[in-house]
Amino acid sequence: MSLYLLFESASGYSIFQAHGIDEIGQNTEAVRNSVLDLTRFGKVVKLVAFKPFASALDALNQCNAVSEGILTDELRNFLESSFPRTKEGKKAKYSLGLAEPKIGSQISEVTKIPCQSNEFVLELLRGIRLHFDRFIDSLKLGLGHSYSRAKVKFNVNRVDNMVIQAIFLLDTLDKDINSFSMRVREWYSWHFPELVKIVNDNYLYAKIAKFVENKSNLTDEHIPALADILGDDDKAKEVVEAAKASMGQDLSPIDLINVQQFAQRVMDLSEYRRKLYDYLVQKMNDIAPNLATLIGEVVGARLISHAGSLSNLAKCPSSTLQILGAEKALFSFQGFENPWKYPKYGLIFHSSFIGRASTRNKGRLARYLANKCSIASRIDCFSESSTTVFGQKLREQVEERLDFYDKGVAPRKNVDVMKAAIESASNKEDDQMDVDEKPSDSAKKSKKKKKSKTENNVASPQPETEKKKKKHKLSEEPESEPASAKTNGADLESERKKKKKKQHEEADGVKDVQPTSEKKKKKKSKSKDDE
Repeated sequence: MSLYLLFESASGYSIFQAHGIDEIGQNTEAVRNSVLDLTRFGKVVKLVAFKPFASALDALNQCNAVSEGILTDELRNFLESSFPRTKEGKKAKYSLGLAEPKIGSQISEVTKIPCQSNEFVLELLRGIRLHFDRFIDSLKLGLGHSYSRAKVKFNVNRVDNMVIQAIFLLDTLDKDINSFSMRVREWYSWHFPELVKIVNDNYLYAKIAKFVENKSNLTDEHIPALADILGDDDKAKEVVEAAKASMGQDLSPIDLINVQQFAQRVMDLSEYRRKLYDYLVQKMNDIAPNLATLIGEVVGARLISHAGSLSNLAKCPSSTLQILGAEKALFSFQGFENPWKYPKYGLIFHSSFIGRASTRNKGRLARYLANKCSIASRIDCFSESSTTVFGQKLREQVEERLDFYDKGVAPRKNVDVMKAAIESASNKEDDQMDVDEKPSDSAKKSKKKKKSKTENNVASPQPETEKKKKKHKLSEEPESEPASAKTNGADLESERKKKKKKQHEEADGVKDVQPTSEKKKKKKSKSKDDE
């Protein structure tokens, strides 16, 4: 006969099966010794089924019911689904061990499952309680997978990880392009040393080196092509003249081929760097448009990558954001020894605002700029709609503060600027909604107008009433007036006023005519009879 154990925990009901009972024997001391060793106890007891509780309140109710000896519907369904039904007149080949003997009688009566509760079962349950966390590793693993899935999904939705990788790759490409360009200059300078002083740009130097190849073959016919590359006719002529009087030594064809291939590699890296920069700008406008508008795409991406994510940057206070990237200077020995040597700015130093400020006001402007960057990052992180209105307004505030430090011009209040930003953002959303809803609304209105016209035409086949006649008279009277009175502007105004007065008087006359109907006459006659 196999033995099963019902164990109640805070997470749910679980059923364990006990193996090798005959080897251990029904001896409590042997069971106690096996309980302490997990490897030995794990061979004896194995998890068979588990049913989690719906909530903490459900767990409390289930535990109270078990302690009071009440069989709940959840426990009954769990036991019936876990154990096979026994036919009437036959004994079951299994038994269920319980810690509470009260509920055992309820289970055996309702579900016909034989139950037992003794010292041997209690010792096994004590061992299960001791090592229960080891038996439910799968539950912990499932929770870990769910958490990881949610974390990955969050990163995919925010897409800030792409910005972090792009800015890291952009920095790496800048270093590689600079080092490779220096190598091309040194390599090709053996053949054409004068070209270094004429062309300063790395990309143009590599392009010219690939185009020229051997300087001895360069003639005046190549000036237009060189002018197209350099964008300057004078520089193109200067390159040709320098090639004719060059002091460089000749290179073998194999060396020239290697130089050309390396120059082509530098050109390819430069073009890829430009495409990557465009990709970074697009991503920053999608993820953090206000931060990108305020401080620039590259500096904003550096702040996000240094903080770890956009949400981490939004959680940073402005004081932390101000020195983000200057941790080494902050925690240096000189900083602790001399507090006045603390850094005033970190990555935001690369912003154009800090460069435009005077030396005296750099720290003050850095503190103000960090405050605005913190606001912009929080708007980008927690707002549902993406807009650049707040970034533009915050940038205007920084410009005004810069003018205040330099010229003394008083800036606007933050409350007024934010109100204007909120109004402009709401107006943009309303305009978008109007554009989406205009065609449908106009179609509905036209249909309603057509229906109302048809209904009026069907419902009113009666002859024209006095009101309509009066209206026709009112409309005919302005036409019958002489046209000579419309020459002067003053006469026009006086005529308009007279027309309005006439219309009001006639309308009052129409109102006075209306109560002379038959029904009202009858009412008046009735009132006279009553008197």
